[in-house]
This record gives sequence, C-alpha cells and structure tokens, in this order.
Amino acid sequence: MKQYDHPAPEEFQLAGILHALADPFRLSVVQKLMQHQPQACAPLQDGRPKSSISHHFAVLRKSGLLRTEVVGVTHMNSLRLQDMEARFPGLLAAILAAAEQEEMSAPQPA
Repeated sequence: MKQYDHPAPEEFQLAGILHALADPFRLSVVQKLMQHQPQACAPLQDGRPKSSISHHFAVLRKSGLLRTEVVGVTHMNSLRLQDMEARFPGLLAAILAAAEQEEMSAPQPA
C-alpha cells in the first residue's frame, strides 16, 4: 500500500496553506477533522469522485495541514495541529474562526 510524503514543519509555506484553505471543499475537510480525527477518506468525500478527492487531499498534504496514514486498506487522515501551531502560531485557529463566523452570517436560503 502506498505511503505518503509529508513535508517537515520548517518546509510549510504560508502561501501553500492559504491556497489549500481557499478551496471550500478543502476548508470543509479541515473543519470536519477539527471535530473528529482521525477519519477515513469516505466520510469526508461529500459524494465527490475519488479522483477529485485524491487531488484535494494531496493539496492538503503538500501544504502540511494533513497527515494521511495507511492502515490496512484504509487511509486515515488527521490534522497536523502541533506542527501548524509551531510554524504559524494561531493561524489555523484564526482562519477556522473566521470561516465559522462567515458561515453564521451568510444569508440562509428561503
């Protein structure tokens, strides 16, 4: 089974993290993982095709936000919270708080 490469914390780039979180689907994956981790890919898919999911998870891994461990045939995903906090203190918490605030103030469909 494939093992994934994960950048070292000193390799994390602010632009890469912001790019990863700029996509609404990737942001939602991070939000879901903040609620419960680790999680397999399936509960995080939101009905998207596997090829799309693979791309999004690769972007999250490359940015340093996500760690994917292969456990048997399951890919378990977790956030690299300590590494993120060490490299960019408060960044992830601030982004997630702003996203939550934005969601709460968004107009609700009628």
